[in-house]
Amino acid sequence: MARIAVLGSGMVGETLANGFLKDGHDVMRASRDLTKLHSWKKHAGAKAQIGHFDQACDFGELLVLSVKGSAAESVVRQCGSRLRGKTIIDTTNPISDEPADNGVLRFFTGPNDSLMERLQTLSPKANFVKAFNSIGYAHMVQPQFGATKPTMFICGNSNVSKNTVREILLKWGWDVEDMGLVESARALEPLCQLWCIPGFTKNQWNHAFKLLKI
Repeated sequence: MARIAVLGSGMVGETLANGFLKDGHDVMRASRDLTKLHSWKKHAGAKAQIGHFDQACDFGELLVLSVKGSAAESVVRQCGSRLRGKTIIDTTNPISDEPADNGVLRFFTGPNDSLMERLQTLSPKANFVKAFNSIGYAHMVQPQFGATKPTMFICGNSNVSKNTVREILLKWGWDVEDMGLVESARALEPLCQLWCIPGFTKNQWNHAFKLLKI
């Protein structure tokens, strides 16, 4: 993978884009409003580019979807057939615009639904892999939790794409657990809610999940 496209202008997209740049990849970040990315482009170096979503989809051999959950379906529709056959790291969560309930984020999906399933239905030939949705952006690349490697849970329908994402995660300091096919996103997306509760209620944001085995 020489070329990475990161769809989204927020801090998740910036963190992951910078991680790929550090690894030597060519990276294009995309947004509907390119003015949001001018400062990043100015400081990111020669391998960094910016463009609109369609340009980024054509550019990237691997894509990262890091837009707001409420915008994710619209972006996937806009990209259309350009997503066909590509591996897409889906960092999104279906967070509602409504306020949290005592620290618990509200989702616009139900218990037998997930945002990634909706995205996969919109683009059935794309290879979505859920990852990076259960950790804050400050800990996404080379997380530091002492001697313990945190666990990143992933899921998706393509084993080839999941292996690609697994290699990225391992290089960036994670243990990886493959939780199965796209329906497993119904369980992985709510990890965002669990992760955020200590932050909203106690202002504690420096934590991660770890799966223990015997």
